[in-house]
Amino acid sequence: MRKILVSGCLYGWLCRYDGEMLNCDDPRFLKWKEEGRLVPVCPEVFGGLPTPRPDSQRVGEKVLTGAGKDVTEPYETGAREALRLAKEHDVLFAIMKEDSPSCGIRFIYDGTFTGTKIAGAGRASQLLMEAGFRVLNETMLDEAAALLEQAEDSRTVLHAQTETF
Repeated sequence: MRKILVSGCLYGWLCRYDGEMLNCDDPRFLKWKEEGRLVPVCPEVFGGLPTPRPDSQRVGEKVLTGAGKDVTEPYETGAREALRLAKEHDVLFAIMKEDSPSCGIRFIYDGTFTGTKIAGAGRASQLLMEAGFRVLNETMLDEAAALLEQAEDSRTVLHAQTETF
């Protein structure tokens, strides 16, 4: 069974910076969860940050809190752990939480703490993409389902071919 790396907050972990609950309740996602296909990660928590924690945003290569505290190292540590788990579980792809300084894939907040978003990726997602993993966000579940179906169909065909020899 192919695995999918997923942001812990989408999985249902209480790990968001604000301590609020966030779940992905799409029936396909819930089915993958029930099947044991999902590998949840929270880079911030894996990096040693508490829940709740101060809101943080990427500013260039650094990650800073609204008070200006540099929290880059915990974000880097968590990103490396997410990558390690993706490799360990040989995940097919990742589904990460958009807008996050760790998990965003298309947009992140601009570092001004004004709610302004810019094109960019969170540090964990960036590291995953640099390592060659396909990274999607929570709005791309149609694409995720298609990728999973294609991978499962390929395995079935390969398995059937090896049985005939």
